Amino acid sequence: MLSELSIKNFAIIEELDVSFEEGLTVLTGETGAGKSIIIDAVQLVAGGRGSVEFIRHGTKKAELEAMFIITDSKHPVFQKLSEVGIEAEEGTIILRRELNHSGKTTCRVNGKLVTIAILREIGSQLIDIHGQHENQELMHQKRHIHLLDSFAGAPFKRAMKNYAELYEDYVKLHKKLSLASENEQQIAQRIDLYTFQLTEIDEAALQIGEEETLESERVKLQHFHRLFDRLNSAYEAIQGDSHALDYLGTAMGDLEDAASVDGDLKTLAETAGESFYSLQDVAHDIKGMIDEMEYDPNRLEVVEDRLALFTTLKRKYGTSIEDILLYRDKIADRLDELINRDDRLEKEQEKLQHLRADLEIEAGELSAIRKESSSMLEEAIMEQLRQLHMGKAEFQVKIDRKEAGSFDYNGFDDVAFYISTNVGEPMKPLVKVASGGELSRVMLALKTIFSKHQGITSIIFDEVDTGVSGRVAQAIAEKIAMVAMNSQVLCISHLPQVAAMADHHYLIHKEVTDERTRTSIQDVLDEDRTRELSRMLSGAEVTPLTLRHADELLQLAEARKSIL
Repeated sequence: MLSELSIKNFAIIEELDVSFEEGLTVLTGETGAGKSIIIDAVQLVAGGRGSVEFIRHGTKKAELEAMFIITDSKHPVFQKLSEVGIEAEEGTIILRRELNHSGKTTCRVNGKLVTIAILREIGSQLIDIHGQHENQELMHQKRHIHLLDSFAGAPFKRAMKNYAELYEDYVKLHKKLSLASENEQQIAQRIDLYTFQLTEIDEAALQIGEEETLESERVKLQHFHRLFDRLNSAYEAIQGDSHALDYLGTAMGDLEDAASVDGDLKTLAETAGESFYSLQDVAHDIKGMIDEMEYDPNRLEVVEDRLALFTTLKRKYGTSIEDILLYRDKIADRLDELINRDDRLEKEQEKLQHLRADLEIEAGELSAIRKESSSMLEEAIMEQLRQLHMGKAEFQVKIDRKEAGSFDYNGFDDVAFYISTNVGEPMKPLVKVASGGELSRVMLALKTIFSKHQGITSIIFDEVDTGVSGRVAQAIAEKIAMVAMNSQVLCISHLPQVAAMADHHYLIHKEVTDERTRTSIQDVLDEDRTRELSRMLSGAEVTPLTLRHADELLQLAEARKSIL
């Protein structure tokens, strides 16, 4: 429910804070006092269309804040909050909106910045605003199928679950097949491209590690003469005229002989011996390398060409040989799918036909439940209309089938509510009901039925009782009170019958201070409530007679509420 509302610098409201309770809250006051401005504020903070004209003259911005307390942990608003990463501790949801002269609007939900679209989605699940001349949600024909489905209850939910799972599979497969067959020319071009790429990669006969090996070989070939000279020089230094190896052999023999006399020299002798034999091995290996070396200028060209090929392939298909080979496997699989797509498409088309046949069965089940529920809904609405003194009205739930073979996420039904408000008049779509008083009563009849099913926590009626009086006014008052048994209801009304049924009564009035108009709100209790009802009854001067009439109206309302 809406627990707190804070308004600052909005229209003629300078600053206003008000708390709301469960049940029926009625807001009354003279015309122009600002009652509808409060509803406008609630509508804007819940994501309604804003305008800089709402900002109070002489101020920089308007600030609106509403706090909702949701006790039902399964309320759909929590799923939406979770989707956008917003937490709601202990079921508390705070909507905040600021309007600036620049036209910029800032929206927050529990302190987190959100777009106006997200604020509107969240707000629509918390509050439902109905006005005399606006197209309310219940008056939108596209919503009628959902209202009928919610009325159908648990059996429909089970059938819809089966249908929804099947429909999701059908949509995915249908989309896949549509994309696969939408452009044969593009598919042929793709086959040619993949074939060329696959051939180019395969002809390269890539081997992992080959690039590193060739880069090392290229360095050796580029510096062949320098390498050959250094190896020869090294060999001559060890084995040539310098006699380095011979001198090291002599030193080794001398140390071995000395070690036979002085054991402390044994380690030195061993080290000299190891050095001699190691150097001898080095000289042998160098000689072998020199003998094998042969300069081949053509080989360098071959290596350069191979490395250039690697560079070209990496530029096209990946940053490394490994990436190129992975890409090769990927396009090979894709090419196989495209080449064999006819067989695959044929199998998937058969699967789609089976899904369509199953959908026909499941959608038929949905339609059967709807038709059965529609009769009960018609009877329930007609009973509500009779209680609202529209006994001559007829209400019909019209269920038509979409074009053959056509489905959507609701099945194959189109649903529309039709009504005839006077004897002899043809049935017309509910959305075309023109009379304000009739529209109010039809809307209340629907709301009485559907308030239990919609999950809305707060409902606002903004002067929906305009254009009625007498026994019709009393019937409307009782219907609004009935709706308030399932949802918190805030109601702006000029009818004393409605005000008398209220659980909570607020008086809105305006005053001029320092040449500025300000709107304020006060809780109406006890004698003040009788006096306010008396004012509403008389329309002018409060008299002892109107006070007695107001007191009787309150007593009658209490009696009627006890039996609703």
